[in-house]
Amino acid sequence: MRRIVLVLVAIGALAGVVASLAPASGQSGGEAAPIFGVKIPAGYRDWRLISVAHEEGNLNDLRAILGNDVAIAAFREGKLPFPDGTIIARLAWSYDRLEESEKAFGRPQSFVAGPPKNGVQFMVKDSRRYASTGGWGFAHFDFGKPASEAVHNTCFPCHEVAKARDFVFNRYAP
Repeated sequence: MRRIVLVLVAIGALAGVVASLAPASGQSGGEAAPIFGVKIPAGYRDWRLISVAHEEGNLNDLRAILGNDVAIAAFREGKLPFPDGTIIARLAWSYDRLEESEKAFGRPQSFVAGPPKNGVQFMVKDSRRYASTGGWGFAHFDFGKPASEAVHNTCFPCHEVAKARDFVFNRYAP
């Protein structure tokens, strides 16, 4: 439990300073993602934190889930389905042992965000435009460039298991 709390604290703190990192993937506008036509939204790195997560398996990363004002209001109100205009962003980093903590506790204890990993992803709610995918458009960008059409073809099938939650995996962490 302590490990999870420390990871969540580290990610929460990181989400607040992420704007200062300014990697190429943080650039707004640019090319649109294939299939859905979503571009990187301006100012997304300044959005509020929805939740944090630790993804295991092949992805093996720490994630900060951010939302625009429409998304935050919907999460706070527990509103499903999400209203049109909702945009959710997913940022991810590797997670690294915190050496100082390991020395203090004599074992791996704390983990912090390392280099950005697995691109940045967006979900955009527009029930008319994206009717065939549950009302959501999806986008994945690596270093500011849209991922391939093949990558985007995997988005909706993956999210279908969360249909009861309007295709959104995240839980709001107030």
